[in-house]
Amino acid sequence: MPHAAAPVDPTTMRETATLLLAPDAREPSPEELESLLLALRGMIESAVPEIETIAARLPEDDVPRTCALACVGEARMRLRLSPGETFDQRHVVAQKLALTVRSLADHCWALGRAS
Repeated sequence: MPHAAAPVDPTTMRETATLLLAPDAREPSPEELESLLLALRGMIESAVPEIETIAARLPEDDVPRTCALACVGEARMRLRLSPGETFDQRHVVAQKLALTVRSLADHCWALGRAS
């Protein structure tokens, strides 16, 4: 029997993204970076269908809906990024994923207020 996906937690998403995006963020170890890459990808994979479901309930001309669906499109593109070969490449990809996670978290909140 398939597991139901855990509900998206925008607070945890933002906290995780901050580990890479804060102005004073320290560089993660290679092991931490691998964990963050997996966590960020998982957050995106969980948030995208949830945001799409919520957005589908809103009128087509609704601005938060349109913005959220644009972010979902970018999130899907980011999931296709190769993680890279070197630590620096992987770190840049992780930062891009973190930006997407932070944006998706913001849309979760915006849509939660709008729905």
